[in-house]
Amino acid sequence: MAQGGGRQRNQARAVTWPPSMTAGALPSRHSWTLPLGWLRAWVQAETGPGRLLPWVPVGFGIGIALYFAAEREPVAWLVTATACVLALAAVLLRRSSAFPCVLLAVAVAAGFACATWKSERIAHEVLAKPVFGAALTGFVETREERERSDRFVLRVATLETPRDAIKLTRVRLSVKKGTAPAVGSFVALKARLQPPLAPLRPGGYDFARDLYFQGIGASGFVTGAIRKIDPPTPPSRHLQYAATMQGMRDAIDARIRASLTGDNRAIATALLTGKRDAISSDVNDAMFISGLGHVLSISGYHMAVVAGVVFFVVRALLALVPVLTVTFPIKKVAAAAALLAALFYLLLSGAEVATQRSFIMTAVVLIAIMVDRRAITFRTLAIAALIVLVITPEALVHPSFQMSFAATLGLVALVQIGMPALFATSESSTTARIALWGGREIAMLLLASLIAGLATMPYAAYHFHRITPYGIVANLLAMPVVSILVMPAGLLGLIAIPFGFDGLFWHIMEIGLQWMISVSKWVAALPGAVGRVPAFGTGPLIAASLGIILLALLRTPLRYAGVIALVIATIWAAATQQPDVLIAGDGQSVAVRGRDGRLHVMRSGKDAFLIKEWLGADADARQPTDASLGDGVSCDPSGCVTALADGALIALTLQPDAFSDDCDRAAVIVTARQPPADCRAMVIDREALQGQGATSLRHVGDRFVMDAVRPRGLQRPWAQGPVDVTDNAISTGQRMRQGPVDATPAETDLTPDDQ
Repeated sequence: MAQGGGRQRNQARAVTWPPSMTAGALPSRHSWTLPLGWLRAWVQAETGPGRLLPWVPVGFGIGIALYFAAEREPVAWLVTATACVLALAAVLLRRSSAFPCVLLAVAVAAGFACATWKSERIAHEVLAKPVFGAALTGFVETREERERSDRFVLRVATLETPRDAIKLTRVRLSVKKGTAPAVGSFVALKARLQPPLAPLRPGGYDFARDLYFQGIGASGFVTGAIRKIDPPTPPSRHLQYAATMQGMRDAIDARIRASLTGDNRAIATALLTGKRDAISSDVNDAMFISGLGHVLSISGYHMAVVAGVVFFVVRALLALVPVLTVTFPIKKVAAAAALLAALFYLLLSGAEVATQRSFIMTAVVLIAIMVDRRAITFRTLAIAALIVLVITPEALVHPSFQMSFAATLGLVALVQIGMPALFATSESSTTARIALWGGREIAMLLLASLIAGLATMPYAAYHFHRITPYGIVANLLAMPVVSILVMPAGLLGLIAIPFGFDGLFWHIMEIGLQWMISVSKWVAALPGAVGRVPAFGTGPLIAASLGIILLALLRTPLRYAGVIALVIATIWAAATQQPDVLIAGDGQSVAVRGRDGRLHVMRSGKDAFLIKEWLGADADARQPTDASLGDGVSCDPSGCVTALADGALIALTLQPDAFSDDCDRAAVIVTARQPPADCRAMVIDREALQGQGATSLRHVGDRFVMDAVRPRGLQRPWAQGPVDVTDNAISTGQRMRQGPVDATPAETDLTPDDQ
């Protein structure tokens, strides 16, 4: 019997990876075809049964990325037909060796078609040029509080402008703090409207694209008072629901405000309701510099804590009744209760895209528990990713999606591959079991923080131009307190509100929040806490994403190709040449790289947000108000001039009388005026900027290579047609002297996308 059992065990091992190295399985060791045989065996193992599903969302995401990379809108019926033909081919070839490749092609085509149809379904007009004194009426759909001003989204019922007839569906408006109307109210107001903010530099984040997929066609600010009037039609059920949930969030915020103040109150509200805009800028910066910024945005971590607390509490309470442990599926009931709690948390927090994604992932895990399946697997993650991308394909290009799924992918890989080694087995010695039990939790926390930090690093570097060198330190110090004290106390506070005993739990929550804030400030103040990274293109980001996916999903030695991809991405990003000249879309600001290798700014406006973005993308720690930005810049009422590293002059010409000198001396002239026809310099004028937006120049030899936000031929729904440049001075219009409080925000309280 013992020998038979041994043979059975040997046979069981023979069918697992790696495959047996018998003569029949692979070529002999001395054969020159040995590497090819290994490669064939590895590929067969990676494309075997059950191994293809995790690659479907990868292909689906590639298709969505191709949609956003297109210069013009694809033809919806054609891309759909292509996806259907490929799907039919996959069915016919399902038993063929080519099936994995065809399946990947189907996923790519399906992702491309899904993004195309989403854009087709939400198609709406986008404002092309600024509008002054627009009179609007409509329902208030959402409202958000910010540190210095508030903002709301108006579903437009009527829109009257002094000149052109414009039809907009939704607009986003800023108001003076404390004057935003209630969600669900029907209001009349006047506003200055601007086209959605275009990228501030070539390769920069596209705010207009985000607003387009939110159905918003313009942004701006209110001029004068906001009047609440009777609606011509009753509000929709969706709007009634939104008003109810907003009232609930406001009520919770009021209860927290009664016990807490300042940033403690703002962060507590952010964790429970998703209203995170009232946090002060210094604490917000410290949180992100220290690597704790993910706490402020409701994500998979928050959803997992809420669901986990409810799951274990319900299960523990049911286990107190002995008869239920035998006759009742208490684990499944606890999972169902946790799912309901997660759903309530989703609705309470505003159901933003990132929160929806977190809920879907949590729901898939809990449903897996209810149907007796493994909860944390690559299949679970693949299903969650597919659901999110089908519902919101635009999420793929958003940093929150990229960072959250990269972190989750790394953590699932850790659970599937590395975590089993941390658990004692029946064959472990007593000493080893004790050592593993004592150090397991610490090792798990260390590894989870390290893996999540490394997985999200390429995306933080690409979108925010910085990494968090001490992120693992901050997370180790703060996250256990957040998990054990802050979030459970917050949940208990919500439960206690109807009974009037919530104040105690808010104060308990405050203890943990104060610790988290102290940790973030301490870590942010450490030497080298801000790891600044110069901007790089999408190529290195794609290579890094490929490397992370290969390392996580592959099981054979082919996975080490991911290391090669990550090395290539790192070298590629480091070798990216930074622009020598940056030109704002309105032509009023120009940054030039001087002999010291740093940017020097010529500007006739005062767009601090723009300069901050340029400096951040250049890994420059200076602030927009730094006096050194003007070193080497010579200005007079007619314009400004400064030199590149090789001495070539760049001119910002403000008055026509400056052209005579600038055309003779400067290599490049930026101007909103009409230059003379015989000007020898390269001229970037108002007409060019209207068509191409923000522009960068790289000095290569004796010529300049130009990159633009809107290159020639680009026509997308959120970026089409020229944009008129107008005076940036704020026009408040004619304000009402009687009636409601004036809602016009101060100029200093506005950000560029409000104007």
